[in-house]
Formats: sequence, C-alpha cells, structure tokens
Amino acid sequence: MPTLPSKARAVIIGGGIIGCSTAYHLAGLGWKDVVLIERNTLTSGSTWHAAGLVGQLRTSANITQLLKYSVELYDKLEQETGLATGWKMNGGLRLACNAERMTEIKRQATTAHSFGLEMELLTPSEALKLWPLMDVADLVGAAFLPTDGQANPADIAQSLAKGARNRGVTIVEETRVTGIRTDKGRAVGVVTDKGEIACEVVVNCGGQWARQIGALAGVSVPLQSVQHQYIVTEALGAPKNLPTLRDPDRLIYFKEEVGGLVMGGYEHNPKPWLPQGETGDLPENFAFQLLENDLEHFEPLMEQALARVPALATTGIKQFINGPESFTPDGNFILGEAPELSNFYVGAGFNAFGIASGGGAGRALAEWVAAGEPPMDLWAVDIRRFGNLHRDRRWVLTRTLEAYAHHYSMAWPYEELETGRPLRVSPLYERLKGQGAVFGSKLGWERPNWFAPKGAEPKDIYTYERQNWFDQVGVEHNACREKVALFDQTSFAKFMLVGRDAEAALSWICANDVAKAPGSLVYTQMLNARGGIECDLTVTRVAEDAYYIVTGTGFATHDFSWIKSHIPEGLDARLIDVTSAYGTLALMGPKAREVLQAVAQGDLSNQAFPFGTSHEILVAGVPVRALRVTYVGELGWELHIPSDGIGAVYDALMAAGMPHGIVNAGYRAIESLRLEKFYRAWSSDISPDHSPLEAGMAWAVKLKKNTPFLGREALVAQAAKKLPKLLACFTVDDQSIVLLGRETIFRNGKQVGWLSSGGYGYTLGTNIGIGYVRDKENGVSAEDVMSGSYELEIACKRYPAKVSLQPLYDPKMERVKA
Repeated sequence: MPTLPSKARAVIIGGGIIGCSTAYHLAGLGWKDVVLIERNTLTSGSTWHAAGLVGQLRTSANITQLLKYSVELYDKLEQETGLATGWKMNGGLRLACNAERMTEIKRQATTAHSFGLEMELLTPSEALKLWPLMDVADLVGAAFLPTDGQANPADIAQSLAKGARNRGVTIVEETRVTGIRTDKGRAVGVVTDKGEIACEVVVNCGGQWARQIGALAGVSVPLQSVQHQYIVTEALGAPKNLPTLRDPDRLIYFKEEVGGLVMGGYEHNPKPWLPQGETGDLPENFAFQLLENDLEHFEPLMEQALARVPALATTGIKQFINGPESFTPDGNFILGEAPELSNFYVGAGFNAFGIASGGGAGRALAEWVAAGEPPMDLWAVDIRRFGNLHRDRRWVLTRTLEAYAHHYSMAWPYEELETGRPLRVSPLYERLKGQGAVFGSKLGWERPNWFAPKGAEPKDIYTYERQNWFDQVGVEHNACREKVALFDQTSFAKFMLVGRDAEAALSWICANDVAKAPGSLVYTQMLNARGGIECDLTVTRVAEDAYYIVTGTGFATHDFSWIKSHIPEGLDARLIDVTSAYGTLALMGPKAREVLQAVAQGDLSNQAFPFGTSHEILVAGVPVRALRVTYVGELGWELHIPSDGIGAVYDALMAAGMPHGIVNAGYRAIESLRLEKFYRAWSSDISPDHSPLEAGMAWAVKLKKNTPFLGREALVAQAAKKLPKLLACFTVDDQSIVLLGRETIFRNGKQVGWLSSGGYGYTLGTNIGIGYVRDKENGVSAEDVMSGSYELEIACKRYPAKVSLQPLYDPKMERVKA
C-alpha cells in the first residue's frame, strides 16, 4: 500500500465514484502529484451499494451534458483500463399513469430534444413490448430514452481509480482525515491519522461525511443522510437488455440484474439516518455496512411493485438492502470552490444519482480546480447557491426530507417547497400576508409572489395549464403599466464596497464604466476570463470611496464571493454585506412620481432626478436611498430604506397612492413585466456561458474606452467575428399554450436552440419566450435571426412563433425615462 507523501499539488478526500472520477480527470489535465485519501477502502461509503441506474435528462442543459458525458465515458472506460464496469446502454423507460403525468413527460421529451437527447413517446402497448414483465392496464403512455442505461457502481469506481493510477495519481487507503490546514483564507494542507500532507488544493469528495470534513475547515456542506431501500430478486426471466424502468406515479424503479430485478423507490415519508441525533456526526467506522431492514416502511413500495410486475408475487428475494445515501435541500448535488475558503473544493450530495453524474461531475470539478473557475455555467449545482440558513442542521434535515419526498412527485411549474418556513422575512411580512400575499421562498427569504383578491384562498393550485393566480397577476401587471404598483423587494442582496481603491477595484471587476461621480447608478455585468457573465447587478456610487451594490436574492453568496475573490491584491477595498440593514420597496408605474412626490421631500422631476441616478431623500420622516432604475419597464424608483423605517414608508406610499389606484404586486407580475421589456435574468437568459455581446447587451460594456477589465480580451476577440449565438425574444399567439422555458426553437425547420425563459405578457396579450438562436459553425448575425421562419416545440407539438431582437414593449424607453 502506498505511504502518505509529505506534499502534493492536490489532495482529494474520499474514494467513492466522485473522488475517483475527479482524480482520474485532474490527472488527465496534466496535474502531477495528485493524492487521493480514503478513510477505509475505495467505494466503502455509499458507492458500493448504489442501485446503479444511469439517466441523463435534467432541467439544466449543462447538467444534462455532464450526464451525457458520463455515458460516453462509461462506454469506453473498460476498454481503457481493462476493468469491467457493468455498463450497458439498455435505455430508460418512464411511465405515465394519468393525463397530468403524461403532460409532464411530453414536456420532458421536449426538454430532451432541446438538450440534444433522443426521447420517444410510446403508447402503453409499445412500452409493453420493451418491458414485457409489466402490467400496463393503468398506463396512459410512456417515454423511452435509448441512451440511458445501468452500471455496477463499485466496478465503475474501481475502473476510474485504475485509470487515475495509470495517470500518476497516488491512492492512499485506510487513512482518516482529522484536520484541514489553512493560511490567510486558503487551504494549504490536510492532517490525517498517518501524518500531514501539504498541498495547493483540497477537494472534499467525502460523500456522506463531506459535511464533517467541511466543518474541519469551517466550510458548510449542507447535506443529510437518508435511508434508501431496495431489493434484488431471484431470476424471473428478465431479459438482459431490459431497459431501466421508472414508474413515478407508483414511486418505484426497476433494473435487470442476472435475470431478476432490482426494485426500489422514493417514499413520501423518508427516514433520515441519524445515528447520533439530529446534529450528531456520522460514525467514522461505518464502511461496507448496511442499516437494519425496515420491512414496514418498504411495504407500500412493495405493494406498488406487485401491481406493476405481478410475477414478483411468486419470486423470491435474494437480497434486501437498506443503505444510507446523502441528499441535499434542493435535490441537486454540490460542486465547486467553497466561498468560505479559497482552494477548498467540494463534490458531494448526489441525491442517488451519483453514478449517473460520476463521470461528468468529476470532469467538471477537475476542470474547475485546474482553471480556478467553473468550465461552464454550473449554477444549478454550485455550492455558492447556499447561504447562512444552510448551516442550520435541523433546517437542512427538514428541507432535505421534503426534497427527497418530491423525488418522484409531479414536477409542477412554479412549485414552492413548504418546510422550514417562514425563516427570513421583511418587516412588512405580516402586513402583506393580511392583504392576501401568497409567498414564495428564495434563499430563506419569504417574498410575495402574488396577492389573492378578497374572497379567494391565498394559495397556489398547481397544474400544467394556466394556474389559479394567472388572472390576478394580470391585474397587478396592468396596474403597474397603467397606474402604479408597489413591490416589496427587501430580499435583494445588498453590499457596500468601501476603501480608497474602491473605484479601481470595481473598474477591474465590472464590464461597464463605474468610474462616475457620486450619485450615479450603473447597470453592469461582471465577467469571467472567457467573457461570460458571472454577475448581473446595479452599482451606485455613494461617495468617492464607497459603492452600494444590489443583486438578486438567490445570488447573495455567489456574487459576494465573486466580487471579494476578484478584488486585485494590494488594493484598499473591503466588501460588506448590508442586506439586513435595508428594506427595499419598488414603486413603479406612470403615476409613481406623483405618489412619491406627495410624501417625499425633494425634487423628483426628470431634470433633478434623471434615470440612472441616486439621491438621498426623506419619506415620511425616514431617510431613504432612492435609485431611479427599473426591472419592469416603467417610471419608478427602488427605495432602499433602513429596516426600522420601512413600515412607515410603506404606509405613507399606500395612502398617497390610493387616489391613483395603487396596488400591492408580487414577483410573478415582475416576471411578466420584464418579459415584455426583454429584460434578461441571470442564471437563465444570461450566465457564465453567455457574453454581453451574445445577450445583446454590448451597450452595457466599456469596450470603446481604453480601460482594462476582466473579460475584455475575450469580448474583443468575439467582436471581431460572427457570434456563435444571439439572444432573441419569441411570441406565440395561440392562447391555449403555456411557455415555461426549455421549449425547442426551430428556424426554417432546423433546431437552433431552446427557450431560457417563458411566460405571458398581459399588456401585449401573448405568450413570450426568450432564448438563444445558435449556430456555432457558421455564426449568427441579427440579419440571420430576423430573416428566419420560427416554430417552438411545446410538449412535443410545434407552434408558429414570431421573433424580435428588440423589446416588445416600449423599445425606445420613453416610458422608463418619462
């Protein structure tokens, strides 16, 4: 057995499939001196007992691409290493037992087509031909992904480990990590029971123990171990090429194993694994062990399996497995550099699809380590999507069990999880709740999505058709367009950057020109070295040495981490999170000036207070930072108010607004309003994969100035040739359809992309979608986009669509500038 070296370039902790894959890929990128440490022996945590189904389709294009890469890797790995992997591409079948589930499957099939996956819709009789062991009496239909498959998880991990060794990786087993060495905010070494090892990078792939390993370094890794049970039956004549089967309405799955079946499921009442209580640690010596079988808990799943596969009634059970696996509060895995500690990376929390993710996630994590930034937009799994609330073990436990219970539930549009709420609330929470607010949750914040009228139940009713809030959101939308609306946006993340070099620091990080006089407000992106958009926010200069930065609620951790880590060394610039210090009210609409002027001291005219500026004003005796900016396309102000004064300001605005027809409005109205204005949303329409040029936002970049900024060289190179994609706006007049995002875009009959956002524009009376028209080989110009004939595929059916590169509403910004 290799001994522990005293130093390495990278130390990977954990010898499951993710650790082995990361080591394999990091060595493949040319990294020498990579050491993998395993507390027991390889695969001893949860990899060895994983069920091994490999599905590829996810709601994120890039996560789907990672899973597609896993399949490609597993297809050739045995040939490379000489070790069998048990991989077979036998396809994956998904069943629908009711009309709503069939609609979901049709939507999933369109998503698959958008992301380059083959997915066929089947009748019950066609499904039966593929899976002759099942009873199809209750089926409405099914879908088949021919490139899905199954693998032997332990064999895949061992094969990756051999490939890693062949590339020079040292694997040290039977070695327990007891500490992480840090210096000046960076990870610099690992302490083990066999000695210390100095290193440049630490990668935590500790599986269910990743939380405990993170805690050694002060890093939060929010995951929870949950009991997961399945059986392996005796042979019952299952053909070797039998596809994997997911039966979500019955909460169960199957795969073939030596002529028999593996059957498990995801119950609605999951049980956590808490060997030492809710906040206790997992035992270090738990390896190649299982938990006690819980037959009573498994019985409902068994009854569903017997109904689907009657032959199980006369088939023996060869093995009953109850193995704990790690799950996360949102059902997505955790990847990336920890915001708390530089050079400390995490790959964990794989929610029972670690085998499917193993190849792609290991590659992405290795590329992230090597480059110091993600190789693509990985926001769906980025560790920076979490916040302080995810440090609360009990909150993580409760929310993770709810997410697990949703594993096979209907994936309704706009669905909100309910546990662990309310947590963070605006001072107006109870007041708005009393006026019918229906809240959603974002990073622990309660935010009003819409307001139920008197007599209506303030509750979302989910469906794939128009939901119960549709008409009322139209009322809020129209009030904003025609009169005035008030939005509580207290949850915005707010930072101060202060210091004598604040301007120099932000001038380097921001793509737009922020070297303006105090009182100026600049909308800007922050770019990576590839020119991709990492942050999308507003920057207000409040003094020569101070800037006020406002960004989206869910991006608080991500954006704070990005800004802080990219302040050039040696500059006097300090970033401070002031989110909780200020509430935010957005007063928007053609009557906004009249309402605000009635309660504010100061001149609010266009001459005194133009668009894109900020002033300190007094409202109802409260000092307010007023920003003349909009995300809805109307005259208005964002009012940033000391938290203890927001109630007084709200009451004053509502009283002054009564003669003008003021209404409370929520985030669903903001969404419809911004779609009409073709305003982009970060993490969907714009992301690290998209540059401002591709997103049609060259106007927000200081390329004409001779000022260096991060990403400039990439944009200069991109501007010299045709762009590979261009963001466009689409409308579909057919009132019977609902756009949600991920619908496939066809231009002149050829697939060219998918929608990144979708919704309805009440002023225009039409369905609106936003998406990139793509042609990597030949490039895309504005003329190309506008010359085509378009269709959108929605739930496997095509509908004619119109295209625009300009905002559909007020393209000249006359209403915004009033």
